[in-house]
Amino acid sequence: MKKYKAKILLVEDDPNLSLILVDYLELLTYETILCKDGIHGLNTFKSTHFDLCLLDVMMPKKDGFSLAEDIRKLNQEIPIIFLTAKSLKEDRIKGFKAGCDDYITKPFSTEELSLRIDAILKRCMIRSNLSAIEKQIVYSLGIFTFDYTNMTLISPNVKYNLTRKEVDLLKMLCDNKNLLLKRETALKTIWGDDNYFIGRSMDVFITKLRKYLKPDPNISITNIHGAGFKLEIEENI
Repeated sequence: MKKYKAKILLVEDDPNLSLILVDYLELLTYETILCKDGIHGLNTFKSTHFDLCLLDVMMPKKDGFSLAEDIRKLNQEIPIIFLTAKSLKEDRIKGFKAGCDDYITKPFSTEELSLRIDAILKRCMIRSNLSAIEKQIVYSLGIFTFDYTNMTLISPNVKYNLTRKEVDLLKMLCDNKNLLLKRETALKTIWGDDNYFIGRSMDVFITKLRKYLKPDPNISITNIHGAGFKLEIEENI
């Protein structure tokens, strides 16, 4: 059976680095499409199916953060890796808030890039296979119905279409209702790592879930300092 050849969108304006990366990625058997600015990258993404995006941050016409946000509006699932010379903590946090799955600081080794791409694609493939065979999973949360399989959170007044990380995180909280969900457990299960920057990204998702659930005063996501989170639901008697 012929091995599936993953397709990568590379958006990089440095002509020397981009040629090196295209040659290396194709050597690894990835089909690679190169775009030299953010606008070209977005238009190409709209017209072609990709399995992963590699985005430079500092680019003409549209920077990588803006491009990632636009891509996320079109596709919540595709993994995004930033390639950037910006190494400040604030820049890394901004990158994760923009929706990236990983952040590699230049200069980097091609071997490191290869390992990170391989790890992310394997994780996505496992999730895809699980989604294809899983039965419908539905939770009752106060006034809300959380449909994990169809990625929705519904109340009598509103329907939210959730992202993959939002549903995975909310499912873990539901499975541990009124119990402590450890930070490192959630991070390693959903993001595959528990470093500081990914931890800040998870905090953003927790804030979003709190906002969605706010209409029901009997539901709260409590921060257990230094340990994790607890989904607490007061049952009406």
